[in-house]
Amino acid sequence: MAVIVALGAFLMTLAGGWTAQRVTDRRHLVLGLAGGLMLGVVGLDLLPEAMHAAGQEVFGVPLALLLFVGGFLVAHVVERLLAVRQAAHGAADDGGHGHGGRDGHGHGGRDGHGHGGGRVPQVGLTAAAAMVGHSVADGVALGAAFQVGGGMGVAVALAVITHDFADGFNTYTLTRLYGNARRKALLMLFADAVAPVVGAASTLLFTLPEEPLGAYLGFFGGALLYLAAAEILPEAHHEHPALSTLMCTVGGVAGIWLVVGLAD
Repeated sequence: MAVIVALGAFLMTLAGGWTAQRVTDRRHLVLGLAGGLMLGVVGLDLLPEAMHAAGQEVFGVPLALLLFVGGFLVAHVVERLLAVRQAAHGAADDGGHGHGGRDGHGHGGRDGHGHGGGRVPQVGLTAAAAMVGHSVADGVALGAAFQVGGGMGVAVALAVITHDFADGFNTYTLTRLYGNARRKALLMLFADAVAPVVGAASTLLFTLPEEPLGAYLGFFGGALLYLAAAEILPEAHHEHPALSTLMCTVGGVAGIWLVVGLAD
């Protein structure tokens, strides 16, 4: 039963990615919604689940929160190191001819196609890969819930299937935001769609211990929050600081809240 439900998550993930690529003419609204969805997933879904699963404390602080902060810092450090490396290579390649300015033509401007603001395509791929890992964990959680009982399985299934739409939306958006080709974005989207099916199928063979799963969710939540707060939301408001963009962000958070509430 869990694998059959995971196929629904597969379709919802693809639907989220399809939506993200179809509304490129309203890119600021897409990014605003993506930022809100990511913020909602982290604050209302991932972090509470991580706190519950990995509840032990380390020097007076819950392990999940330590890993949450660690994930945020690791994402920040990795992005900065890659950006510095790219900037150094760019300076060497252009021989000091000054093609790194914010001119809006793909030579340092915030055009959203991977050539601006020091964005590095590998960061987008890494973030998308983390989304795939999270989707595998979703599938494992789905399988484990059905092992506990039908009622628990249905509740988790509702949450997984609905918020996998957000996962697909965010996976495609993140990959493209950092300048990766559409082909790579679609490949990561497909991997994210298959991931919950793989996770659910794995529970037919074994059950993942609760504490390692909680630790992973805490770390992943911190990294995802960094991308939402430091990259996606600033980009959404850079050229279009409109009320509609802000409302999309609020709507994304509210949507995840509704999903979490219905699942409970």
